[in-house]
Amino acid sequence: MLTLTCRAARLAAVPLVAIFAFLMAAGNLFAADDKPQPDVVVFTNGDQLSGKFVQAIGNTVTFHSDIVGDINIDWSKIKELHTAQKLAVLDKNVQIRRHQIPANLPIGTVSVADNQITVQSTTNATIAPIPVKNAQFVIDETTLNKEVRGHPGFFQAWNGTATAGLTIVQATQNQYTFNGAVALARVVPTVSWLDPRNRTTLDYAQSYGKITQPAYIDANGNLVPESFSKSSIFHADAERDEYVSPRFYFLGEVSFDHNYSQSLDLQQIYGGGIGYTVLKTPKHELDVKATVQYERQAFFNTVTNENQDLIGSTFGAYYTLHLPRSMMFTQQVLYIPAWNNLHAYSVAETDALSFPAYKNFSFTVGTIDTYLNNVPLTFPKTKANSFQFTAGVTYNIKSSY
Repeated sequence: MLTLTCRAARLAAVPLVAIFAFLMAAGNLFAADDKPQPDVVVFTNGDQLSGKFVQAIGNTVTFHSDIVGDINIDWSKIKELHTAQKLAVLDKNVQIRRHQIPANLPIGTVSVADNQITVQSTTNATIAPIPVKNAQFVIDETTLNKEVRGHPGFFQAWNGTATAGLTIVQATQNQYTFNGAVALARVVPTVSWLDPRNRTTLDYAQSYGKITQPAYIDANGNLVPESFSKSSIFHADAERDEYVSPRFYFLGEVSFDHNYSQSLDLQQIYGGGIGYTVLKTPKHELDVKATVQYERQAFFNTVTNENQDLIGSTFGAYYTLHLPRSMMFTQQVLYIPAWNNLHAYSVAETDALSFPAYKNFSFTVGTIDTYLNNVPLTFPKTKANSFQFTAGVTYNIKSSY
């Protein structure tokens, strides 16, 4: 009787196992259907790569592959491109206003062949092929909706760099130098194919060095005490830009400077003004700015009291150049006159060149040159010019929006 019962149980279990296996297979099938299909790019040499189309800006296509990561491809190197995701093609005639997507904007899956972009519209509308050379931007529909209709939180959409360099020498004299910098920018919208609404920038840079000479006995048997010399240069600023047109904006700024070599204890600037983007392409950008400001200068180690309150301006030019192989050159030139003391003016120039190294890391070399015309009377005499050459490793901070 027990044998018959066990045999019956085994026979009853067979259909349950079959049903369970069927459900598992069906689940895997539906999961496979839900998995997004890859985009495919075919190169002019016949090679093929599967992954995800990221964007196209000007002549450069960014494509992501799980094997090689993000790569930049020139349109001339692409024979064919087929996307499963929906993309939007923006030519020079398309104008996207704030929070509005044009009804006639080509959106759909994309195929590229013979230097022509064919869009299969989501509404089945007939869209004429678009020459690749006319497509200034190609972006995915999800990003389009997020950037046009959304707004990042204050702690989102920050991009920038953090750089640090260190030198240590232990010999007859002991020496160490440190330089570090953090530069952050938050532009809304966060993409270059939309006109900016506002921009916030934060910058911090510091250089510090010290050389120590230990005490010693000279040839006459006299004790020469320990001595040291140091350098300390500090700069911090913040700026907020509000755009009233694609290139013109109002701005407010604050900045703080300290330079031990120029006997400058602290220079404070609070001001506001206007700015204009003279040049803006995927390759380079040039901004010019002018402000009216209150300036407070405090010095140390002076023979007489040189501290003063000034009303002045800042005239500045800011240039960014994207070079081949993902290198980048940046330059900033500032002229800062004071209107109630024409003798109290300064000039500053900052240059930096970055070379990509590994993933988000790069190597940066640069110069910082400042001239302060009204350096105070000190002993020993203070030089008006201060020059730095810096080098360090940079980590590139990318947006999380």
